[in-house]
Amino acid sequence: MLENKNETPVSELDQLGEFGLIKHLTQNIELQNSSSKKGVGDDAAVIEYDNKQTVVSTDLLVEGIHFDLLYMPMKHLGYKAVAVNLSDIYAMNANPKQITVSLAVSNRMSVEALEEMYEGILLACNIYGVDLVGGDTTTSTSGLIISITAIGEGEEDKLVYRNGAKENDLICVSGDLGGAFMGLQLLEREKQIFNENAKVQPDFSGYDYVLERQLKPEPRKDVIDMFTEIGVQPTSMIDVSDGLSSDLIHICQQSEVGCTIYEDKIPLDHTTVNAAEEMKLDPVVCALNGGEDYELMFTISLEDYEKIKDQKRVAVIGHITSDKGSYQIVDKGEQVQELTASGWNAILKK
Repeated sequence: MLENKNETPVSELDQLGEFGLIKHLTQNIELQNSSSKKGVGDDAAVIEYDNKQTVVSTDLLVEGIHFDLLYMPMKHLGYKAVAVNLSDIYAMNANPKQITVSLAVSNRMSVEALEEMYEGILLACNIYGVDLVGGDTTTSTSGLIISITAIGEGEEDKLVYRNGAKENDLICVSGDLGGAFMGLQLLEREKQIFNENAKVQPDFSGYDYVLERQLKPEPRKDVIDMFTEIGVQPTSMIDVSDGLSSDLIHICQQSEVGCTIYEDKIPLDHTTVNAAEEMKLDPVVCALNGGEDYELMFTISLEDYEKIKDQKRVAVIGHITSDKGSYQIVDKGEQVQELTASGWNAILKK
């Protein structure tokens, strides 16, 4: 996980002012991509893509809604804010090249805290080869607000949308699911204990994996690279940000098809399973409903199965059907259940 320096805030924002703060936070930015013609410091950034489609995505993160600064380190927050936006670009089978970062900051935030957040932002940019080319900063009266826009490029015939799934296509998902949700549950549990007794130290022993899944998700650039390496073109794709069930239904609705997935095929890490059992939760329900995993879910033609079957980073969990509006999951007892956007009724299983 990222290191949290836990430095004591010492500098007030009004000592720098808006323009001084922007200059202070962005003074060491260096552009990496040839498509970034002009970055921070002018009225607008200039970007040039040669014979490629431009892909744009924006996400807004609001304190108290999307993150809690009681347990979210600022460096992790900056990294995650970038990562979730890059994930949207990868979900189009495109490559992110630039981001803009806009902040609304309350006067209780120190310069040092924002510096730490920018360390996380720039770390993500460096790891994924992305340029920070602009943004804005203003005052907030209700906590920290982060808006990041990611801009990428893709080949017109390689871009993947949500509406391309066809009957008999295989439904695949990268990595494992439910870990981010369980990480959040552990953090919220320890927060409640802390609020009741501040002397009690949090106990996360054995759960580093799910905590990192929540605090520092990684967009799946490696899966996009894999498609090129093995010669697979997905028919549809989405990143798993709202939970497997909701995101799969998004694909089905836009493609005007149905689906069947299998409970025993849903990939779960043993740490996620252990955490769920400790908190008396069904790990499959956590995977279906939890969200924030930022894995890639995609469909491929049946003919491509031989190319994908040996890829350890990908699990085949079901198939697309012609029954528009019919979303099903087959449980371990081979009983067919309805899959809904808020999960399925396994949450009521005895």
